[in-house]
Amino acid sequence: MESKLYSNQDLSQPRAEKIRKETEIHGHTLVDNYYWLNDRENPKVIDYLKAENDYTAKKMKHLDGFKEDLFQEIKGRIKEQDESVPYKDNGYFYITKYEEGLEYPIHTRKKESLKAPEELLLDVNQLAKDKSYYSAAGLSVSPDNKILAFGEDVVSRRIYTIRFKNLETGEWIADKIPNTTGKAVWANDNKTVFYSVKDETLRSYKIFKHRLGESVENDEEVFHEKDETFNTYVYKTKSEKYIVIASFQTVSSEYQVLNADTPDADFRILQPRERKLEYDIAHYEDKFYVRTNLDAQNFRLMVTPEDQGHKASWTEVIPHRDDVLLEDMDIFKDYLVLSERKEGITQLRVIPNEGEEHYISFGEKAYMAYTSINLEFDTPVLRIGYQSLTTPQTTHDYHMQAREFTLLKQKEVLGGFNKEDYRSERVYATARDGVKVPISIVYHKDFKKDGTNPVLLYGYGSYGASMDPSFGFARLSLLNRGMAFAIAHIRGGEEMGRHWYDNGKLLKKKNTFYDFIDCGKFLVEEQYAAEDQLYAMGGSAGGLLMGAVMNLEPKMWKGIVAAVPFVDVINTMLDESIPLTTGEFDEWGNPKVEKFFDYIFSYSPYDQVEAKDYPATLVTTGLHDSQVQYWEPAKWVAKLREVKTDKNPLLLHTNMDAGHGGASGRFQRIKEVAREYAFLLDLAGRSGC
Repeated sequence: MESKLYSNQDLSQPRAEKIRKETEIHGHTLVDNYYWLNDRENPKVIDYLKAENDYTAKKMKHLDGFKEDLFQEIKGRIKEQDESVPYKDNGYFYITKYEEGLEYPIHTRKKESLKAPEELLLDVNQLAKDKSYYSAAGLSVSPDNKILAFGEDVVSRRIYTIRFKNLETGEWIADKIPNTTGKAVWANDNKTVFYSVKDETLRSYKIFKHRLGESVENDEEVFHEKDETFNTYVYKTKSEKYIVIASFQTVSSEYQVLNADTPDADFRILQPRERKLEYDIAHYEDKFYVRTNLDAQNFRLMVTPEDQGHKASWTEVIPHRDDVLLEDMDIFKDYLVLSERKEGITQLRVIPNEGEEHYISFGEKAYMAYTSINLEFDTPVLRIGYQSLTTPQTTHDYHMQAREFTLLKQKEVLGGFNKEDYRSERVYATARDGVKVPISIVYHKDFKKDGTNPVLLYGYGSYGASMDPSFGFARLSLLNRGMAFAIAHIRGGEEMGRHWYDNGKLLKKKNTFYDFIDCGKFLVEEQYAAEDQLYAMGGSAGGLLMGAVMNLEPKMWKGIVAAVPFVDVINTMLDESIPLTTGEFDEWGNPKVEKFFDYIFSYSPYDQVEAKDYPATLVTTGLHDSQVQYWEPAKWVAKLREVKTDKNPLLLHTNMDAGHGGASGRFQRIKEVAREYAFLLDLAGRSGC
């Protein structure tokens, strides 16, 4: 039965005005008829976005009841009154709670014992009252446990005002620090904090020092990151001994340290920045551990005396391996724990100072394991998180000497969930150049691999971000209706090692798109998906992926969901006033250089829109998006409306109150998921509408 999304063809589609804008570059004339949408203060722009929202609402009107059913169904899986596993820090156990019916978390603590009276740190529900968007981030308590600092964003541009609360009296302190990244880092004197601020492109570019009770206007600038391809941030080491300023770009990093007992002293650079030299640090006792790509594509582990730090002083602890990516490290008094990615899966390796090392076994082939909050040095217990496509988020304490798990919590999924009702697989598609690309797939036990069913293929493939096979409680609404869900672990991520990332960026970016297409073809050939029931979803840089594969293989996909999609690559990368542009030349290339212009132009979704049939498409964005500006998806949809030759639904929904991450409340976010799922399930004939 054909979806009613195809009906109402006489419903008037929004048509954006065409105002020609030409850009001359490298002998090309770029014509952008919708550049004028780049002005959120223009009432005509707002009117157009609202017209698109109205059109989407009318086209999906028949799904209103189904959307509400999906919303209630997904919400019904949430244990509304819930709390996190407590962790101990500086004499207090910290807990995050949710109350029934409330959107936002409540942060509390208990002194020394979980039986102690509960102290309120922050009730985010009270702060968010009467606000269409609210985010509290970067909670940080002073070393004497008396003052809370946190960042507050009420717009969704990821620009935070740091606020302070006296935890002894419950009163708010007058100091407010605007235009920050949201985190205040305490010196050991309990009155000095360091923080980073943003420039007009939202690049974190300066570190300041503030003393409580003094005017913010008098705050001292302690570091200015003048290289526009770098960002900077500040943090404190787990040892509490050092304040650290980090500067980083795609292919380089640099660290400066300051003893937290002497906040008025000068920072000292460890290893000065070098092109294509990446490293990060962890402090313990009298040394820094250094994870670095120095002569090591997949990184290796070094150590240096804390009073040195230059690469000449680094000595090797863990050598480079061609088949293992060293991702992270956790240091304890008697143990070193490494997070290592091999064959797409992160494995946790425990290395004692004395005795045999071992890898922690989890008993599944495809899973997501990670070290959690581990703030104590002198302990044999490692806090770890674990989940898989069929196993909800689980927290364990793992005794590293006894090699024993203690289950602390598995996130409860209500509504009759039974993990035995689902199956997951790890399979490999062969890409067109012969490379084996992993696919993680999950489906209901009643799913038949007979080439008749719908499959949703998800992908990202950028920035070296690995898409792990995590659990999704909302996703059950797809699986229970006979749709399988698959993750394509394509190049551009880092699942298979650093080379996986390097072969999916810059002048090799098209590998990302080809891998995704070839994964889709594999799912059809192996009869997971019906040929006319293959769907795709991706967001942000994954939205770029959606735009590219729509252009390259439009007939493959029955439907596409492109969330906050980065689709106007040439125009964005030519405009250095837009957030993220300067810091991403090593990811995409600088189109002011002709070879990069030619390559980017050849795949940029907005530039490659053609007069041909496209699949049914739902595009989402946020008016205040700080990562991918709303006008990229708006322009893309406008151009598709102008030239596409099919009658398939093309829908744009703009959240007028939110940004890149969507709605801030836990239930409001579910409404956005319900819209996307209703769209897909209706196309698949699984909505009952």
